[in-house]
Amino acid sequence: MEEQQIEAALNSVLERLAAIEHERWSHWQKYLHKSGLRQSDGSLIISSELIERWERQISTAYAELSEAEKDSDRDQVRKYLPVIKKALLTALAAQTTSS
Repeated sequence: MEEQQIEAALNSVLERLAAIEHERWSHWQKYLHKSGLRQSDGSLIISSELIERWERQISTAYAELSEAEKDSDRDQVRKYLPVIKKALLTALAAQTTSS
């Protein structure tokens, strides 16, 4: 597969991948908002325990995360794989028919 075909395949899935990313972000925001204490002005207070955990995760390289934390990241990435797979198969099929 040539670079131009790869580029076209990736561009063809940009919007679908962006939609998955928005879903991921929305899910995180719902979790974050449920985890905080809503104030009368609409702001949220997040517990120091959550902040400490998240700051530790932020400063930890992926290779150093616990297996449970890695599994959480893997679960998120798995949501993207079907879209990428379909784009690659479509590009390969197009290459086969044009050869």
